Amino acid sequence: MRFIGALPHAPGPTSYAMTNKRTEILAGVSTFLATMYIIVVNPAILSQAGLPFSGVLTATVLLSFLSSLMMGLYARNPLVVAPGMGLNAFFTFTAVKGMGISPEVALGAVFWAGVLFLVLSLLNVRSALVRLIPKPLRYAISAGIGLFISLIGFENAHFIVANPVTLVSAAHLTDPAVLTFVLGLLLTAVLLIRNVPGAIVLGIVVTTLAALPIGRWWGGEVPLVQWQGLIAAPDFSLLGRLDLVGALRWTLWPVIFAFVFTDLFDSISTFVGVAEAANLTDEQGEPLRLNRSLLTDAVATTLAGLLGTSPGTAYIESAVGIAQGGRTGLTAIVAGSLFLPFLFLSPLLSVIPGIATAPALVLVGAFMMKPILKIDWDRLDEALPAFLALVLIPFSYSITTGIVWGFLSWTIVRLFTGRVREIPAGLWLVDALCVLSLLS
Repeated sequence: MRFIGALPHAPGPTSYAMTNKRTEILAGVSTFLATMYIIVVNPAILSQAGLPFSGVLTATVLLSFLSSLMMGLYARNPLVVAPGMGLNAFFTFTAVKGMGISPEVALGAVFWAGVLFLVLSLLNVRSALVRLIPKPLRYAISAGIGLFISLIGFENAHFIVANPVTLVSAAHLTDPAVLTFVLGLLLTAVLLIRNVPGAIVLGIVVTTLAALPIGRWWGGEVPLVQWQGLIAAPDFSLLGRLDLVGALRWTLWPVIFAFVFTDLFDSISTFVGVAEAANLTDEQGEPLRLNRSLLTDAVATTLAGLLGTSPGTAYIESAVGIAQGGRTGLTAIVAGSLFLPFLFLSPLLSVIPGIATAPALVLVGAFMMKPILKIDWDRLDEALPAFLALVLIPFSYSITTGIVWGFLSWTIVRLFTGRVREIPAGLWLVDALCVLSLLS
């Protein structure tokens, strides 16, 4: 197993030659363990919009399975597709609670956003947008996603906590859960450095076992005692419950646009960032089978509205499996298939606490930092926009915010330094969408 950062730059076929079925299966398991939190987190958020928890859980599992399967079989890329974090928050707190629309209408808006995605994908507009991203911004986005993943890991472990004075601060090691996370982080790092097969999976398993006594001895989190039975029947009550006609009211077009814009740049930045970090690129440096991946993402969003959940998107946590050595669609197939049993075995999710998957997320962030070495930091016209994209992704807790300000600053720098000819015509359209997103 090699670190992402240690992979030689080579076209896709060379990367594929470095893998095998055993590695891909372990990578799929690792990716699933890093993304499985969405099975319970997504219903927890969308249930606040008035949707039944069990119905959203079923929709989440089905969407994650079907979309990841398509990503593996059709696009042949090692990326899990599932309901997107941030998109589910927009669905609940902006569309339903903020604008006062019904959850059924919001699901209809998700469906129509997916249809628009499909049109853009079939016309190759989305892939053209990817190719408009300047390479320094690509490198910065990759590293920014890495920092974002690490932040999520530290937050899940409660190692980084809110502080009313300093905004955030580090927790004390006297907390048994934090100490368990630190030990898991160090153990996983050592296993990776020693090239132990399945290092990330082993780290997650050992950290989970180490976390079991916490509640019994210190009154903290104990995964096993959270079980409420072993088998739970799936709830298909949200299947086809969307309001297609109501969602087409002209007053709701801003909602559809917001879904389109957010999912568009989240998916693009994920494809670009992960491909750049893992060398899953072609001879021109473009992500492999980009059109198929974008089409899969579009289908996932359309399917989300039909199933009863927020839009689906490619997950940045897929980098966990790529760090484990996953390079082909088999990784996505394995990860997606592992979602399916939780239609009936959802209580088993409580076995793996957040502190067990957090070390993997933190270490993946480290793997994804190497692309910033390709940025010419002596050229301020490239370095400053790249820096904004890099830091704003984790600082704003939004991939979209980082890429928006990266685009806008790239254009503004060239506009006011007499280098307008360096701005592609299509980038002006992207900038206009960025401005609209800031005003919406």
